[in-house]
Amino acid sequence: MAMQFTSGGVCLAHVRQVTDSKPLVTYCAIRQADPADGLALERLGKDARLDRYRCIFMLNPGEYQMLVVEAPNVPAAELKTAVRWRMKDMLDFPASDATIDVLEIPADKNAPSRARSLFAVAARNEVIRSRMAAFAAAKLPVSVIDVPELAQRNIAALLEEPGRGLALLSFGEEGGLLTFTWNGELYSARHIEIPLSRLVQADSELRQRHFDRITLELQRSMDSFERQFSFITIGKLVLAPLPPEVNLEAYLASNLYLPVSTMNMDEIFDFSAVSGVGPAQRQQCFLVLGAALRGGEGGS
Repeated sequence: MAMQFTSGGVCLAHVRQVTDSKPLVTYCAIRQADPADGLALERLGKDARLDRYRCIFMLNPGEYQMLVVEAPNVPAAELKTAVRWRMKDMLDFPASDATIDVLEIPADKNAPSRARSLFAVAARNEVIRSRMAAFAAAKLPVSVIDVPELAQRNIAALLEEPGRGLALLSFGEEGGLLTFTWNGELYSARHIEIPLSRLVQADSELRQRHFDRITLELQRSMDSFERQFSFITIGKLVLAPLPPEVNLEAYLASNLYLPVSTMNMDEIFDFSAVSGVGPAQRQQCFLVLGAALRGGEGGS
């Protein structure tokens, strides 16, 4: 069961992989629970029967930093220690207080001499410790700690066209998340600090300014990506579901050189096993559905 704690409650999703068919959503809900409240988490566990699942919880922006670092030339067993040393001047908190994990960025197979790069994810030990303690008190087993970039990568992998990279843009209460993927791998990610509420609540003039800023961020990110990963051709930009009043797709389609479309969640997931999961709830649970696609993977 994948979980993401937000100001509006906790989003939960469970997805079952089906051979030769779309992933089947067997649970998708938004419940009220504070991750710091052990009793509330325990009640949630009983209500949703979470003891039947391995639990994945996803960190929110602000609870971690994800940086790109050059891969140290050290044995695998020493990798995280070496990365921690490299990150000590890059973090906004002491590296000694961080829980760190790494993810390799695949290199160009035709340029093997090029230095390898890694995504390094760092979260304060206290954030991880307090969240794990709350789950332990509620007797809920946690198997994976995830981040939004990797959850979004999982959905992007279902949308990619053979031989082409994919740009995927989503918006939530923490802002926008732009990812670039190819062959199911994450190559680049960027946050856009415009929360969804601003796009929904803004008047037409203010929304236009937000759209202009988003377009500029996308153009800069795409130019940077093309320079850094010239061996990947991005085929299209896909938007995660947005409230209809936002209408970002039309604006981007007229201002970017890439084809732009909004994904249809029914073309990606099979929601037939859950009832009452409408467009608004699917939009809110977008990233947690991506985390649920992780399935049997281990790691953090």
